[in-house]
Amino acid sequence: MRPARLSLRLGLSVILMGAALVLLLACLAVLALDHELDSRARKSLMAKMSQIEHSLSIDLKADDLQSRAHPLLDVVMGHDNLSLSVIALTGRHSALLTLGPGLEADRLLRIHSDQHLTFSQWQDSNDDQLLTASRLMRLQDGTEVRVLLTVNRADDNSLLQAYLRSTLWTLPLLLLLIGFVAWKLVQRGLTPLRRFRRIAEQVSAQQLTLRLPETGLPQELSDLAGSMNVMLDRIDGGVQRLSQFSDDLAHELRTPISNLMGKAQVTLARERPVEQYKEVLETSIEELTRLNRIITDMLFLAQVSQPQAQVPLKPVSLADEVTRVSELFEFSAEQKHIVLRQQGWGTVMADRLMVQRALSNLLSNAIRHSPSGHAVDIGIERCGDAVCLWVENQGPGIAQEHLPHLFERFYRAGSGRSRLEGGTGLGLAIVKSIMQVHRGEVEVRSEVNGKTRFSLVFPD
Repeated sequence: MRPARLSLRLGLSVILMGAALVLLLACLAVLALDHELDSRARKSLMAKMSQIEHSLSIDLKADDLQSRAHPLLDVVMGHDNLSLSVIALTGRHSALLTLGPGLEADRLLRIHSDQHLTFSQWQDSNDDQLLTASRLMRLQDGTEVRVLLTVNRADDNSLLQAYLRSTLWTLPLLLLLIGFVAWKLVQRGLTPLRRFRRIAEQVSAQQLTLRLPETGLPQELSDLAGSMNVMLDRIDGGVQRLSQFSDDLAHELRTPISNLMGKAQVTLARERPVEQYKEVLETSIEELTRLNRIITDMLFLAQVSQPQAQVPLKPVSLADEVTRVSELFEFSAEQKHIVLRQQGWGTVMADRLMVQRALSNLLSNAIRHSPSGHAVDIGIERCGDAVCLWVENQGPGIAQEHLPHLFERFYRAGSGRSRLEGGTGLGLAIVKSIMQVHRGEVEVRSEVNGKTRFSLVFPD
């Protein structure tokens, strides 16, 4: 099932939430109106009961209650919904006085009365809602009577029903208005996302220069646009590096392959002595060996450059590893009358074979570019919160403009010098990748016609 569009889900969510809120407010308004009408009715009955109590206690007696009921008549006059009943507590004929619309006597007699004012809600045979205030009072002559003042709340109920009907009629229109406004707001709020989509549709491996606008957006979308732009910058840089690397790799592989093909074609063009065939095969083996080194280095770089590459690290004595690697290069150093000098010690968390490979690459470069009769120094020392393993040699040095690019793949500072001397142009790139695996870094410092030092910095 295809998921619903974000605009539809947001719109429906706002509509449903708005509908729930409107319904809640309508219910609260009905409850508030009902409570207010009931409160007004009770307050009105309380005020009138106070007037009745004053009139009964000062002016009226049980014998002349009917003939002198004018003060009580003023209380209910003009109120068609008010009924007053004065009932004696003793005697055969209990109803001493009844004013206003007639009520069901048997229902009135069942209403409880005491010294305090009490309210009773009840319903007559016509289904009219009635509210009765009752209390025991004394006449001027001391006679104790029950006074019941009843209000018919039919008008209040009619008002409440009319409000409910008007609310029910208005509610659908209000919900439609809420839905329309919510839809417009959602569409307007999603406008930046539609702009993001149009830009994303144009992004490709050949078109990575487009960027999302970051101004005039809500904070959340502005942060999203900034993050996506950073992502596009990384992808753009990665594609450019990959393209450059592909070009460099094709160039590096084309040269030995072209040499092999050319020599084979020339050799097979005519009959030659066995010695020439042997010479061509030896030259071909050298080219194939160089191809094998390039491929091996590329596989190693691909392995250690993966973000998920996890190498178990163990305590490694750098002094021991320097001794092992130096022994491997003693023969090549003696051929150039170069002395390998070692100093310092330290232990780091590392992969022993990777440390050996990084040190081998640095030591091989140092011997290759060091003049005959000089020394190559290998040192271990603490650099702040890290341990540094450095290789230093005297030589032609490296120009400052080349230093930032030395660790790029196939980069050569000496116009092909490394290729002529058997290098693949990947040694320093491998060193950098190894140090990245160890969460460290490699540094270089060089002077033209002076000393050159490469340092492997291992964090504690």
